[in-house]
Amino acid sequence: MEVSIKKVKKSEEVILRNLYSLYLHELSAFTSSIEIGTDGSFEYESLDKFWRTEGISPYFIKRDEHLIGFLLLLERPFLKKEYDFGINDLFILNKYRNQGNGKLALKPLFQRNKGTYFVIQLKKNEPAVLFWKKLYKEWTIQYNEKQELIDEEHCLIQSFQI
Repeated sequence: MEVSIKKVKKSEEVILRNLYSLYLHELSAFTSSIEIGTDGSFEYESLDKFWRTEGISPYFIKRDEHLIGFLLLLERPFLKKEYDFGINDLFILNKYRNQGNGKLALKPLFQRNKGTYFVIQLKKNEPAVLFWKKLYKEWTIQYNEKQELIDEEHCLIQSFQI
């Protein structure tokens, strides 16, 4: 089993949009701010800015060339503060969860991009919080954590050095 990440091309935007709808559907269980659209989908409205804004990079996550999820990496110049990188979204399809695929996808990302990272989770999103804390423990990553209200949502923000 080989897990890899591949930068999403503009021509693959529709595929990413479909995955984002699934991701937002899942997140809607943890927040009241995400609603289904009149067309029956959950839409990320600013998806096109991923290709217009330097420092925002979407990646597909593949296992043996099968699409299993995505992640969104933020970096400079988009990030202006003390962080070099941020993992804004990480999504693995249900069928492929709890098999180590998320961790395997992050390994090459961290190997290529050394620096100070931040990760944000909705505090109510226990599966995401547990995923990241388990990763920190297994990889012996020392992290700092703070709680913050972001867009009226209680969030956990971890920062760490790779």
